[in-house]
Order: sequence, then C-alpha cells, then structure tokens
Amino acid sequence: MDNSLLQVLTVPTAPYPDQRPGTSGLRKKVHVFQSRRNYLHNFIQSIFSSIDLRDRQGSTVVVGGDGRSFNRTAIEVIVQMAAANGVGRMIIGHHGMMSTPAISCVIRKYKAIGGIILTASHNPGGPDGDFGIKFNTANGGPAKEAVTNKIFQISRTIEEFAICPGLHVDLTTLGKQMFDLENKFKPFTVEIVDSVESYANLLRNIFDFAALKDLLSGEEHIKIRIDAMHGVVGPYVRRILCEELGCPVNSAINCVPLEDFGGQHPDPNLTYAADLVDSMRDGQYDFGAAFDGDGDRNMILGKRGFFVPPPDSVAVIADNIFCIPYFQHTGVRGFARSMPTSAALDRVAKATKIELYETPTGWKFFGNLMDAGRLSLCGEESFGTGGDHIREKDGLWAVLAWLSILATRKQSVEDILKDHWLKYGRNYFTRYDYENVDIDAACEMMEDLEIMIVDKSFVKQRFAVEDKIYQVEKADNFEYTDPVDSTISRNQGLRIIFSDGSRIIYRLSGTCCDVATVRIYIDSYEKEQILKDAQVMLAPLATIALKISQLHHRTGRSGPSVIT
Repeated sequence: MDNSLLQVLTVPTAPYPDQRPGTSGLRKKVHVFQSRRNYLHNFIQSIFSSIDLRDRQGSTVVVGGDGRSFNRTAIEVIVQMAAANGVGRMIIGHHGMMSTPAISCVIRKYKAIGGIILTASHNPGGPDGDFGIKFNTANGGPAKEAVTNKIFQISRTIEEFAICPGLHVDLTTLGKQMFDLENKFKPFTVEIVDSVESYANLLRNIFDFAALKDLLSGEEHIKIRIDAMHGVVGPYVRRILCEELGCPVNSAINCVPLEDFGGQHPDPNLTYAADLVDSMRDGQYDFGAAFDGDGDRNMILGKRGFFVPPPDSVAVIADNIFCIPYFQHTGVRGFARSMPTSAALDRVAKATKIELYETPTGWKFFGNLMDAGRLSLCGEESFGTGGDHIREKDGLWAVLAWLSILATRKQSVEDILKDHWLKYGRNYFTRYDYENVDIDAACEMMEDLEIMIVDKSFVKQRFAVEDKIYQVEKADNFEYTDPVDSTISRNQGLRIIFSDGSRIIYRLSGTCCDVATVRIYIDSYEKEQILKDAQVMLAPLATIALKISQLHHRTGRSGPSVIT
C-alpha cells in the first residue's frame, strides 16, 4: 500500500439517546462534547448518513463557527469524517470562523450540498458554556424537520462512524489544501476562504454603498456605535462598516472574537448589551446596534438609547422597503413573522396589500416560503430580521437596511419609529424570559396550562385588572400548515387571544441546554396612546398571564431573568 495515502477507518460506537436537534440544532454544554466518548463523532456521522450516498459522493460542504470554545477541535473532526464519508470538497472560514449569514451565503454561492454551523448563537461561551451544531441544507437555510428527525433517528441506532484520523488541516492559511485518501480516485480538497469578502460582495449588490458611505463618512455624517459583543461578526463590521463605508474604527467595539465572548452573554438585548445602551445615553451617537455570537441577531438603538423593539424593526423596514435598491429590482413577494412576534408587520402588509404569513418560530419556515418565491422580508421577536438574499436571519443586513432608511428619509431613528406609530398605531410588545427553569417543572406547567385553555369553558372567560377587562376570544396550541408543501407543525406555542386583539403566548425555548427557558409574550394594539411606556401599558396583561399560568408558584421564580 502507498504510505502517502491517508487511511480511512471504520470505528465502532454506541448511540446516545439525547441527540435530537432543536430549533437551532444540537446544543449542549462544552463538557458534554468533550467528556462523552464519540459524542461529537456520532452526531456528525448521523448528519452525513442522513444524506443519500449518491448525493454525498464528491459533494461540497461548508463549515464554520462563531469561534467559541471547542470550535477548532470540532472542525478537525468534521473534516476528517467528511473525507471518510465521500465528501469531495470542504469550504471552511479562515481560522474556522464564519458568521451564520455568511455560511448561508457561501452554501448558495458554491452550490454546496449543505453546511455545518458550529454555534450556540446567543448562549454563553467558554469552557463552561454552550456549544452547538446545526445542519443547513443546499438552500442555505436550517434543515427542515423531516431532515432533523432523520438525523435523530440515525443517532439513536448508530453503530459505527467513518473517519480519516491522519488528515490535518491548516485553518490559518487561505487557499486550497489537497489530500490523497486510500480507495479514493480523486483528492479530497479543503479550501480556506475569506468569508467576509463573499458576504460583503453579496451586500454590495443589495444596498447603495455610495449612499451609505455618504451617511457614515460624508460632510454631514451621523455618528454610530456598533457592539459586536466579541462574536464572529466583529471582522465583518470592521471590514464593511469601517474600512469600506468609512466609519471611524473606534465606533465599532468588542470586534475581536473571543472563545468566551469576553465572559459576557452574547445576546443583543437591553439586558446583555447594557454597556452599549449606557454609552448611547449621553446623545453623542445617532445610531447604535449590537449583534449576537454568530451574527444573525441584531438590536437597533436610536439617539440616547432609544430602543426599537424587534417586531417594530421589521415593520419599519417593510414600510420603507424601497429604500433598499435590491427590492426596487426584485419587487416584494410577501412578508412573514413568527407567531409570537407582534402584529405590527400585519398592519403594513394590509396597507400595502402584500401577503402576510404567520409561521412557527424557526427560520426554516421562512426559507420554505422564500424558495417558493412567496416571501421577501421576515422577522422574529427574538431580534432576528432578514430578506430573501440568504436563508438565515442576518444582523448586519438589518443594520444596513436601517441605515438605508436613515439615508433616504434623513430623520432620526426615534422620529422614523414615532411616525410609523402615528401612521399605523402601535403594537405594544414585551417578552418575559424565565431562564434555567427545572425542565420537569416547566413541562408540567405547560401541560396543565394547555389542558386549561383548550377546554371550551375557557373561551369567553373575563379577566379584570384595575379598570381593564379582557375577554378570551380564542385559545389554542398554535398549529401551522405550510402553504408550500402542506406539512403540519403542531404544538408551536400556547395562545390566548382576547376580544380586543391582545395576545398572551407561552412557549418553552427550543434552544437551551439541559434546562428550560419559559417565555411569555404579550402583545396589545393601541391606535391613539402610542407614546406610553410598554411595561406600564402591558402590566394588566402581564398580571393575567402570571395568574393563569401560576408560573411563579410552579417554577419557584419570583420574576423573569430578562425582560425585552
């Protein structure tokens, strides 16, 4: 045998029962992947085995992550297993890092069979933090439920995996690396790419970079403050906003990706991005934004820290969509929001006579509509916004969308949003997150709550708080039938809808590790009183939500971990 050929091994293994991918893939503590024998290998083999061998042979697969702990170790294993499973080419981000939007972009650009994203998104990193693995398919979007179910079923019965342990990749050098494997007619190719450039080129074809450069560095430029929260999007911010569009380097902070995100929680909301909010309060900056660990979520702020709620953000972009040249060329096919997201977008859709879709939480549902040519713009209340240029939510895209609106309208963020409320009325919205709740207690509470609200006697019940009276008009566990392929997704969240259109929604988060996050969403529309404090306006409904669920008693919690 030629000693220069790398050996492919088949290694016996035993299955684990807990590798069911959630909404955002498989997420566990780092130590789970490190300490459980072949835990990573089993899941990666299950991904490759879920792809038909004929499709897998000689195919291209993209890999990248947000740079958190265990990222490089995982990439080496994935490359070794991809080679052994017949993949012909791997495209990997420089240093193993690539934002989630960029991975979607690169999958589509290179016509890859799919991509493996190594991220736990906005969850904490570091050796004691979380790690995640998500599989995106050839459209660049998260795998559909049929695929993730297949991966899970394989993981429950797996007996062996294939690996090429002698294959070692240099992640630090851009360009191609070739490897000869035994019993393979063609070399296995690894290509280390500058993912920032591929993604930046996509954005250049969507936005008017000349107008944005004038806004950010022209004679009457605005001052911005951008917080990358030590996530993967830092280099993208520096290259695109600073180097290309002319923002001062010091306007972008925390742009060096760190394995532990600087010890912080890389979640762009008012709680975890409090430093950015505080830095905006004195009024020296006109626009602020923060991103999460893998760069798909965003938070938008105006002067003095004026907060733009995510449901309002996507509604404002929808109402000003032709400020973005891309949509001037493509037109607008449809809008969509996740079910827990407030109905602010619905009002724009109705006024513009554009189709509106209400989907379960999870970007894969939007991707299906986009692939069918039915959807152009969508958003989730969890700080996710995006268009049909890729099949993931896209934090930097959302920031450039807002900056395009500012450049066109020449108004402040606050004035634009207040004008929007004057035009459409305001959907007051809040979300209470109860994190790290005992999973058994959380599940029992949700089961009992569902039994209560689906009982026919619950409809027409009246709840009084102070001078407010709310009557239940409808209550259910949200079910979605996909208009493209007629697949049905059940158990997507408990809804209580009142006669005035106000809503209370309860969900268990599908993205946490080992413990549960209970989320309560509250949404109420006001036509006239549009400038009140959201927490004050929604306090009566919050009282009802806690009373109905008995959440504090059932979980032992006295209050939420995060209020959005």
